[in-house]
Amino acid sequence: EKTVPIPEKLNEWAPRPPPEFVRDVMGSSAGAGSGEFHVYRHLRRREYQRQDFMDAMAEKQRLDEEFQKKLERNKMIAEEQTAKRRRKRQKLKEKKLQAKKNKLEQKKQEKEPAQSQEQASSEEDEEDSKEEEEKEDDAEEPSFVMGR
Repeated sequence: EKTVPIPEKLNEWAPRPPPEFVRDVMGSSAGAGSGEFHVYRHLRRREYQRQDFMDAMAEKQRLDEEFQKKLERNKMIAEEQTAKRRRKRQKLKEKKLQAKKNKLEQKKQEKEPAQSQEQASSEEDEEDSKEEEEKEDDAEEPSFVMGR
């Protein structure tokens, strides 16, 4: 019943953008004062960090693209297999329907010649059944039945 707080995704760390204009850049070489070296060292460290970050992002992007391609490839393979199996199921279904139709046609063909014989025999059966009904009407029905 209680709502569960879902923490938001933390933003990835990103380095500060490089300064647009760097004043008084002196390397660690001769001519730099003792304080300038530390400034240079910090700028250099930030730049290396920024380049490492850009390399890591490029690698991550490359891996993501490879993963997406792999997913797409797997999806296509799965779709092909599904289509192949679908065709196979459809073939079996059609084969069963065709067999069923053939069986019905055979029964119809067997019944057609048999129907002409049955019509002749059915007329005789009707006459016999009428005679039996007349005989049954004449007989007395038993007042009780044994064994029930």
